[in-house]
Amino acid sequence: MARSTKTTSLRKTLRGRGHQTLIQILVEARQRAGMTQRDLAARIKRPHSFVGRMEAGERRVDVIEFIEIARVLGADPKGLFGRLVD
Repeated sequence: MARSTKTTSLRKTLRGRGHQTLIQILVEARQRAGMTQRDLAARIKRPHSFVGRMEAGERRVDVIEFIEIARVLGADPKGLFGRLVD
């Protein structure tokens, strides 16, 4: 099978528009749930700095973390993700 020589590069996403939108969606979900950053950190068993850095856009959120955070916030992960891709 011939291998394609065409390559693509992924743009850096940290602090990009999509990343900012993702963070905004998670912050809004946290606020709707009536949780502080410290509350969320305790529920996901992470240090407060984890949530603070995530919400400041200094750290990426992987898919598994996203699902866990959404569920802890009482939100539907698919619904939140749908807002990101729409």
